[in-house]
Amino acid sequence: MLYSVRGKLLLTEQNAAVVECGGVGYKCFTTLATLSRLPQRGSEVMLYTYLHIREDACDLFGFYDAEELNCFKMLISVSGVGPKVGLAILSELTPQKFALCVASGDAKSLTRAQGVGPKLAQRIVLELKDKVEKSAVSAGIAEIPSFVTAQSGSVSEAMSALVVLGYSQSEAVRALSKLDGSLSVEELIKQGLKALAGKG
Repeated sequence: MLYSVRGKLLLTEQNAAVVECGGVGYKCFTTLATLSRLPQRGSEVMLYTYLHIREDACDLFGFYDAEELNCFKMLISVSGVGPKVGLAILSELTPQKFALCVASGDAKSLTRAQGVGPKLAQRIVLELKDKVEKSAVSAGIAEIPSFVTAQSGSVSEAMSALVVLGYSQSEAVRALSKLDGSLSVEELIKQGLKALAGKG
């Protein structure tokens, strides 16, 4: 199995990069996030790779860092999620944001990716929730706030209120995770909105 490729960046396309190693150009399908981090053509680059073999094709996928590769492998382990859908999700969400969406049950944010409908998004969240929580710290994917898995009291009410106001569940989690959970619901909503407005 190919672990990585290192060489000269020959060219980039809409969803791929070609890296020349020892006179051979390897076409690596990749995410928009990886493409945006690549150096200029002709520079040396290293991509972490995943080789996907089917009856009719042998495709190589490349990622700028190991976190994105780990997240991709986790995604394609879900029934109904192929490599194209995996790339589409990671082009919309960083591994950290993806982990937060899964941990907080925010399937709606996953539907922003091309080819991901509500049913598939729900399946991804259900199948990967335990894996994401277990691998979050060890794989460096994300630090999952403890209240995400045990929401209660005022934090839970404030989160519901922010969702009703149009924010996604993962955005609400990010905003509220920095606040003191013992605050009143009103204060949590007020400070959560301030945090969200500051990001905008």
